[in-house]
Amino acid sequence: MNTTELQRIKQRYNIVGNCDGLNRALDVALQVAPTDLSVLIIGESGVGKEIIPRIIHDNSPRKREKYFAINCGSIPEGTIDSELFGHEKGSFTGAIGESEGYFGIANKGTIFLDEVGELPMATQARLLRVLETGEYIRVGGQEIRKTDVRIVAATNVNMRKAISEGKFREDLFYRLNTIPIQIPPLRERGEDIILLFRLFAMQMAEKYRLPKITLTDEARQILLQYKWPGNVRQLKNITEQMSVLSEKREIDADTILHFIPRDQDSTQLAPIQNNGAHSYESEREILYKILYELRGNVSDLRRDLTNVRKQLEENRQLNGANGFQAAAPTTSNLPSAPSKPGVRSPEPIEHIVDAEAEEISEPETLNLNDIGKLLVEKALERNNGNRKKAAQELGISDRTLYRRIKQYGLEND
Repeated sequence: MNTTELQRIKQRYNIVGNCDGLNRALDVALQVAPTDLSVLIIGESGVGKEIIPRIIHDNSPRKREKYFAINCGSIPEGTIDSELFGHEKGSFTGAIGESEGYFGIANKGTIFLDEVGELPMATQARLLRVLETGEYIRVGGQEIRKTDVRIVAATNVNMRKAISEGKFREDLFYRLNTIPIQIPPLRERGEDIILLFRLFAMQMAEKYRLPKITLTDEARQILLQYKWPGNVRQLKNITEQMSVLSEKREIDADTILHFIPRDQDSTQLAPIQNNGAHSYESEREILYKILYELRGNVSDLRRDLTNVRKQLEENRQLNGANGFQAAAPTTSNLPSAPSKPGVRSPEPIEHIVDAEAEEISEPETLNLNDIGKLLVEKALERNNGNRKKAAQELGISDRTLYRRIKQYGLEND
């Protein structure tokens, strides 16, 4: 894509930034727009994935048809099939009439499925049929219907991991992932952070007639070094907070630290491994890794104890075959200590090994449920019970958090 075309797209959709990752994503979106290929947009929560399907639709032959953006994580599991594929009258309680569903209404147009990783497995099977044949059946119906819909999906979850855990169909993933588009996180966009800050500061100044805030050099460095777990959405929120609450119009380092976390993990860039992946991106993964390492250590110790027992047994048999017990691994051939009241005689070594092996034996299961409950409780506590913010912090959808609150019995906390 030439620079002029790229700038035209950015101006039309109010996109700010010049990093290579962003430009590449826009380039791919424009190239795939004239086709009917399925697109999967991958990126963390808050990076602005929702603008890409709009660009694809507006630059496609379907631009004069309908466009629907659907957040799959916000629709209850019991009604999502009806929302997407429609239902017949009387098919369930409350179905007082027929419903076309999004796939019926959006025929010839485009549907954007945000948070597609949150779809229930049964709904995934229906969606796969639409992608393969364009056919679907309403809830409670028997008639096969046809639809011609362009599907663009987005997710912020690790789809490979979801597939391995049995939470997402592998065949559906490959259908959706015909053209992948990766949106870079804000921490990898460099000077785009400052450009976005200026945009949000200017918007606040114009909207509320406030003096525009600016940054000192020290404050700029803090913004560039912060790892922005909430990405562009978080930067916008912090800029709006400073525009309203800060008495100073030139934001210095001390002022900005009142609005962003001051701990080392939040103000430094996330460590990168050789393969380019972030080492840990949540408390959950750190805790899981510790537990798995502990389990491995216990297994190693148990194996070592088993080897010691085997070696002692072999030595005992060898010595017995040679007709002497000089190296027998028990205390039976050692000089007996004088018996004293209240003092126990030493136990044979193999008995001690057996006892230690039993005490250190590996647990059959590791109770990760308690850890999950603790993480949810802490997230809710840090966000004063605000479930939406707690879900964002945990990296899950509102619906998933609600389900876990019920699972852990935290409704009344």
